[in-house]
Amino acid sequence: MPVIGELIKKAIDLGEKLNTESKPAEKQLKVLQELLDHAKDTSFGKYHGFKKIHKSKDTVSSYQQKVPYHDYDAIYDLWWKKIREGHDDITWPGINRFFAVSSGTTSNSKYIPVTDDMLDAIRKTGIQQIMTLSKYDLPSDFFERQIMMLGSSTELKENNGFLEGEISGISASQIPFWFNNFYKPGPEISAIEDWDERIEKIAEQARDWDIGSISGIPSWIELMMKRVIAYHGVDNIHDIWPNLAVYTPGGVAFEPHRKSFEKNLAHPLIYIDTYLASEGFLAFQGRPDTDAMALVLDNGVFFEFVPFEPENMTESGGIHPDAKALTIAEVEENKDYILVISTVAGAWRYMIGDTVSFTNKEKAEIKITGRTKFFLNVVGSQLSVHQMDQAIEAVQEKFNIAIPEYTVSAVRENGEYMHRWYLGKDSGEADEEEITAFLDQNLQEKNKNYKVARNKALKSIEAKIIPAATFIAYNEKQKKKGGQVKFPRVMKEDVFGEWENFVKKSSHLAEQ
Repeated sequence: MPVIGELIKKAIDLGEKLNTESKPAEKQLKVLQELLDHAKDTSFGKYHGFKKIHKSKDTVSSYQQKVPYHDYDAIYDLWWKKIREGHDDITWPGINRFFAVSSGTTSNSKYIPVTDDMLDAIRKTGIQQIMTLSKYDLPSDFFERQIMMLGSSTELKENNGFLEGEISGISASQIPFWFNNFYKPGPEISAIEDWDERIEKIAEQARDWDIGSISGIPSWIELMMKRVIAYHGVDNIHDIWPNLAVYTPGGVAFEPHRKSFEKNLAHPLIYIDTYLASEGFLAFQGRPDTDAMALVLDNGVFFEFVPFEPENMTESGGIHPDAKALTIAEVEENKDYILVISTVAGAWRYMIGDTVSFTNKEKAEIKITGRTKFFLNVVGSQLSVHQMDQAIEAVQEKFNIAIPEYTVSAVRENGEYMHRWYLGKDSGEADEEEITAFLDQNLQEKNKNYKVARNKALKSIEAKIIPAATFIAYNEKQKKKGGQVKFPRVMKEDVFGEWENFVKKSSHLAEQ
């Protein structure tokens, strides 16, 4: 009998029941007041009058009036750059040890400060998520299984006194000692920087582990599973890890990957989504009867929501200074919002770059609908990544093919715009013309703006089918392989030209 697992399950169940529910707005006001009080003596806090804001009758309104929106370039150039120069008490008390380096899908690499308070908040949110596992139909012995956390390397790089790496690597490098028996692939393998070498080591030792859950970006987790399966000459990953039951994708829509992903399994898993960004652990799926994620409202992050509308955006893609930000109490369901956060890492009214939509306001549950720079809106089509994902899911279902990766861009041919899609096919037969027609019709039915655009400035669309491996190869060429690397769903025209040249060369080499 799994005695330890039974005790852990009962403790989790009790912890979930004791987790009292207060109103979202009350939680958020308390978080903002704590943030302001903690940072009032920093350079940022003094400059913006945090002491007065904290004492004002309407803390939220005063904060929004006194503190401007920041995108990454603005807050880095004005404030975070000073931290990297070695100055204390800039945007958060003291000086942080770590900087999270983003994978740079929309720009060059970004350096986000990671404070000890932020790491503590990430751990606490992780515990909150674990507490919700009592709502899932999991056997007691599941809680004795090991957890595969496959992110970026935990071998952080020292740079001018700071340790740098992707947030998954930083978080994993700070795992408490008591968790080491559960954590796989373990600190030694996790520190290997070369992705292929790390995967080979995992494959070699896989049979020695009893994995119950896995977390990581779908495309890289799938590559890992395929290598383990091939190394041991088995049919699927459950032949190696029979107790594997849970998968947490982590910040990437899983549905486009599902068909390809599940080919590596003997049976589907329980999928629990999370929203761990370089700036913090923002949300997680807290119940089994939805695939939306609940915002973490009581743990070091204050959220604001700017309606994602043209008048609220600047030409450079930032938030217009006069745009009104809404609180958790003011939002509406099924509308797209630009997410703005203030955090224990010293990010203040920071535009994280994601757009979200509320599926359940009462439970503060959201879906990530895209990136502010990934909306396809060159000719007014207003396509979000969420809508694109749904269209690709429909294509997979209609034609019984697996398309784990895709990208699209608005390109000009003979002076007129068209949308050109590249679909990375993993399996199944595909006719490009049939898929193009179906994709176009699906998008017109789901998005009225797209339908209007197709009758005006958007003259045509084209879907090209290529091997899914081409996307992996392109990431590798860009020295972006493994960890938190995500392939951009929407590319700007100039970058798209580089991608197309790579695809043509790859196709030419494959034909030789």
